Amino acid sequence: MIFLMVFALAACESDPGSPATAQVTPAPPPVAPEKIDAFKEAPMLNKLVGAGTLKPVAERMPAKEDTMVEKVVEETGTYGGDWKLPWGGPNDRWTVGQPTEEALFRFNKDGSTVEPNVAKGYDVNKDSTEFTIYLRKGMKWSDGEPFTADDVLFYWEHMLTKETFGKKIYDAYYSVDPVTGDKALAQVVKVDDYTFKVIHKYPSVQFLERVAIDNKWFFAPAHFQKTILPEFIGDDKALETAKKWGFEDVKSFLVATGYYYWIYPQIPTLRAWVAKNDPNSDQFIMERNPYYWKVDAAGNQLPYMDRIVATKVQDPAQRVLGTLAGDYNLLEFDFKDFTVLKENEKKANFRVIPWNTPSWSSAGIQLNQTIDDPNLRKLFQDSKFREALSVAVDRKEISEIVTNGLGAPQQASVPEGLVGYQKGWADQWSAYDPKRADQLLDELGLTKRDKNNFRLNADGSDLTITIIEPSTSTASFLELVKKYYEAVGIKVDLKVVDQGTHQELKYSNKIPATAENISVVNVSFRPDTLVPLRVLTPWYGHYGLYTSSNGKEGVKPEGDVALIMDYWNKVKASTTKEEITKWSNEIIKLHQKNQWIIGYAGPTPKLIVASNKMHNVPKDLIHCDEFRSLGHGHPAQFFIK
Repeated sequence: MIFLMVFALAACESDPGSPATAQVTPAPPPVAPEKIDAFKEAPMLNKLVGAGTLKPVAERMPAKEDTMVEKVVEETGTYGGDWKLPWGGPNDRWTVGQPTEEALFRFNKDGSTVEPNVAKGYDVNKDSTEFTIYLRKGMKWSDGEPFTADDVLFYWEHMLTKETFGKKIYDAYYSVDPVTGDKALAQVVKVDDYTFKVIHKYPSVQFLERVAIDNKWFFAPAHFQKTILPEFIGDDKALETAKKWGFEDVKSFLVATGYYYWIYPQIPTLRAWVAKNDPNSDQFIMERNPYYWKVDAAGNQLPYMDRIVATKVQDPAQRVLGTLAGDYNLLEFDFKDFTVLKENEKKANFRVIPWNTPSWSSAGIQLNQTIDDPNLRKLFQDSKFREALSVAVDRKEISEIVTNGLGAPQQASVPEGLVGYQKGWADQWSAYDPKRADQLLDELGLTKRDKNNFRLNADGSDLTITIIEPSTSTASFLELVKKYYEAVGIKVDLKVVDQGTHQELKYSNKIPATAENISVVNVSFRPDTLVPLRVLTPWYGHYGLYTSSNGKEGVKPEGDVALIMDYWNKVKASTTKEEITKWSNEIIKLHQKNQWIIGYAGPTPKLIVASNKMHNVPKDLIHCDEFRSLGHGHPAQFFIK
């Protein structure tokens, strides 16, 4: 059963002690060291200090009052050892990216609000238009260079707003006029070396939550980026540099080094571990950051583990086999591996820890509402067709075979306890009823058949739904879907392509259908999968391109999809948490009405498999992209006993 909770928004109250000209909310107090006499460090760093190749730990940390003290998860850890896990090579960069990520603000344990992380605190004025953010004095990049507000301003002025790393300016930085709908870009202003302000034209009640998701880090090492950005070294030198790094062009080079920077050892970072070798190696290694700015309550500099060792695997089956053989000591699995993992817990000396997810479904189908083929587009946009495909499938069989019974036989819907939950939605179009499916398909004019008894389009042309997937992990589910769809006369073609090709097909609007699922804790926090803001989720196809290109490309939203955009602008323009919840719910209701995402089994947990020697791994967290998945467990405190 999914963890039940309601994601409340932090209310803003003015500080009665502040001058009238500077009404602010009281900032959460900085996390101060708890009577720490002195900082201590890992033996491997002690050796470097003794050899004179590294400064003493006290000189590497931020000012003592600004050093971040992490709360104890279970117990104070011990130093040493490797975190061993499998990965798929450089394109699998988020496997090591999310657990090591350090954002300006991070979500607290239950995900209800954010707390300072890289930032040490903040103030916000009464109408939520001005956010003053404080950094940690004396904090350093992994190469020992100072981290200051200049790194924030550099990122804003020379990277984000100029889109040097291939990303549009994140929605978090726009505020909306609640009356006219006017959209305005924020200003980012330096106050001093350790303070900056984000100033919105209109209220932005959820700015901190949104920036914790949209922009994550909100800074970059200016001293490094100045050595590669064409703006500073010229186009010719930038191309020469890109080719030295193994890139064919400057654009792909800047995307890699500006956004996926953590897998390159040349790039300074604020993370607990930093890359030490080529990410194309068979074994990619990240080693502890000697300038990491967090300690435990005893003053021990984190992280506890010396290294992350990610071993490249070609076949997903190697993940399970390697885990059973003891090759890995902490990694994630989906529900499909539950049985084999649970049966081998004692024998292989590990434990399976289920983390709940906010998924709408664990097995579902999305139909591209903007697919180029006019016949498919007409069908996909008709709710009768979606209902037919929904009731044509026996969800009980899907549940048992695909999810080992962990996912209930139900419709894709918001889980109970999350913002937007609608009673009864899970039962919508969920009863297995092939006669109803046949009736609906006949009503749509799909009465003509070919020699194999497959339905043809009303104009007599071939009707085939091509489901394109980026891996074979959904094979058993899709074979069942194919069986049931074809039983009511809808021909299905299954194709598997590599991840890169799948992305290209998605961006070019060439994916008719896919088995991607929706997982979102709160549409107001992370609208991208439910609101067509960019090219991301298959169901809305090029509606997202229309929005991200300001109408220059893509397909203009119409009907209920256009209404979603209208409601989203109302969310953005809201001045209270009550308004945000109201319009967020309206977006969800449109999804219930249209059922653009068809689900055949309810949500299942994410499985965290940890060696019994690995400690401080939380047991009761929520696994989702918004909270950075395994990173939500604060891995710098994981340790080997």
